Amino acid sequence: MKRLLLWTGIAAVALAILTGSLVWYVYHSVKSTADRMYEPIERITPMRVSKDASVPKKPEAAPLPGKLRAFTVLLLGVDQREQDSGRSDTIVVMTVNPAKHSAFMLSIPRDSRTAIVGRGTTDKINHAYAFGGVPMSVATVENFIDYPIDYYVKVNMEGFEKLIDAVGGVEVDNPFAFDYLKHHFERGHLSLNGEEALLYSRMRYDDPHGDLGRNTRQRDILQALMNQALNLSSITHIHSLLGKLGDSVRTNIPFGDMKRFAIDYRPAIKSIDSAEVQGKGRTIDGIWYYIVDDAERDRIQGLIKGHMLN
Repeated sequence: MKRLLLWTGIAAVALAILTGSLVWYVYHSVKSTADRMYEPIERITPMRVSKDASVPKKPEAAPLPGKLRAFTVLLLGVDQREQDSGRSDTIVVMTVNPAKHSAFMLSIPRDSRTAIVGRGTTDKINHAYAFGGVPMSVATVENFIDYPIDYYVKVNMEGFEKLIDAVGGVEVDNPFAFDYLKHHFERGHLSLNGEEALLYSRMRYDDPHGDLGRNTRQRDILQALMNQALNLSSITHIHSLLGKLGDSVRTNIPFGDMKRFAIDYRPAIKSIDSAEVQGKGRTIDGIWYYIVDDAERDRIQGLIKGHMLN
């Protein structure tokens, strides 16, 4: 009996050591990957190029206080090639408000004509990344929405594919059947892996709504992806997820904030709503732009500010 108790005690201690070692290993592996992804930015001092070209002043995001506060994230899907600075083909502003148990995503068409903050010109909003990388994109989007951006997350397009596979794929409702790069997408409810989702979100020339249709499909993919991510149930899933994304993602979210988002924020978010910037196409000096009028700017700014208020 004493020997049985002794062996039981030894087994319990050994199990505790092994479990503790596993938790330590996973924790430090996640931290190492998160540190590799971490890339802070310097804020650009705005150059006034029009009456509305002034970025809301806000310092780099500070560590989160004890209370779960609302925050904003700029999501940039970047198509980057060799010897090319790349361009931000996907631009989404996300607001997260635990007090309202919801997140909100605003999709900004890449051809939207706006002031490029830090350059002194007016151009397509996605050109801000080509001109000045993440800092200029953040400053330009802040000016466009008239609200500060706390964090950014930049993902290359191959990273989106890995991310979707890491969460087990996504489901979308396709409004019409189409073929793209030898892949056929039926009309109706679809379950897509990473490669299929990337192709589904890239097609635009056969879409009756052109680039706006592609924006809608990208937003649907992102929303489905966020819903899948909210259902990740353990640190081991998060470890696997980050491990596959380490070389594809750059962000200014510190590891400590990532932990709080995963542990404290994720259970508080029950729904994700979305909207898209509305406008009209117009050719100016031979270049096609998406024109967003003042009334629409007021509407989208109101949506963002309204969601951030408790």
